[in-house]
Amino acid sequence: MKKPTYNSQWAESWKLSYHYDVLEFFGGTDNLGYTYAFQSRFSQTISAIGRHVLAGANVIDIASAQGNFSLRLAELGYTVTWNDLRAELVDYVKLKYETGTLNYAPGNCFDLGFQAEFDAAIVTEIIEHVAHPDLFLQQIASLVKPGGYIIMTTPNGEYFRNNLPRFSDCADPSVFEEIQFKPDGDGHIFLLHRDEIESLASKADLAVIELKFFTNPLTAGHLKTRHLLRLFPKLVVDFFEGLSATQQGKFLARINSHTLTVLQKPNRPTQNALGFTSHCSANNSVLNKIAL
Repeated sequence: MKKPTYNSQWAESWKLSYHYDVLEFFGGTDNLGYTYAFQSRFSQTISAIGRHVLAGANVIDIASAQGNFSLRLAELGYTVTWNDLRAELVDYVKLKYETGTLNYAPGNCFDLGFQAEFDAAIVTEIIEHVAHPDLFLQQIASLVKPGGYIIMTTPNGEYFRNNLPRFSDCADPSVFEEIQFKPDGDGHIFLLHRDEIESLASKADLAVIELKFFTNPLTAGHLKTRHLLRLFPKLVVDFFEGLSATQQGKFLARINSHTLTVLQKPNRPTQNALGFTSHCSANNSVLNKIAL
C-alpha cells in the first residue's frame, strides 16, 4: 500500500481520507490513541479473515472509504471488491494500490445486483450507524454465499464508558432513520451488547463462530492514558492489548471498547414460515433506505 502524495487541489473528500490515512497508517502522532485503536481493529479484522477465509476467496469490503482493508486483503491474495457510496474515492484508493486483484463497485451495495456471490463480507464500524441493525444484518447475509462469512467490528455496548441505548430496548427504531449514517462517533445510534449481537445473528439465520472484545483503555488513550502513550514503546501497548483481548470474561467485556464478530451463513437456503425458499427475509422498503 503506497502513501499518496498530498495535493492541495484535491476534493475535500480526498483531503479528509488522506488525513485519516496519515493517522492510521502513515506516521500520524497527533492522536496516538486513535492511531493505536485503529491499528488494533485493522489487525483483528485481517487476522480473523485469515483464520476463516482462504486466500483467493471473493471478498466484499462494504463502506470501505479510503480502502485500507481492501488494499491489504488484495495484497494478501484475496479477490476484493471495494464498495462505498462515494464514487469519487475510487481514484483516491487507486493512488495507494500496489498489487493484487481489486475491483471497484461504488454505490449502495444493496442496489448493485449482488446476490449470494461473495465468500466473505467485511462490515467494520457500520452497524452502529444504522437505525435497523437487524434488517441490515439480514441484507448483508444476502450478499454472502451459503457457508460464507461476515466479519464485523463495532463499538462494544458493554464498555464502561458507553452511555448509548440498547437496540433491544428501543420500541420504534424508525425514529432514528433521519439521523443514521452520520460519520464518526456523532453518528452512533446503538452500541450493541454481546447478547444483542447473538440475537441479531440468530434472526438473520447466521451462526456466531467467534466473538471477542479488544481495544483496552490504554490502547485507545482513554482515562488520560493518552499521556502514557508518548512514553511507552508501541511494543508495551501491544503487549497489554494482547493480554486484554485473549479472554472474554465479564470484566474484560467492560474494559474493551470494541467487539469483533465472525458470523457464518448456513450451507443451506433459509425458509420462511410457509416453507418458501428465501435468501433474505428483510423488509425491502426499509432496506432501500439503507445507503452506506
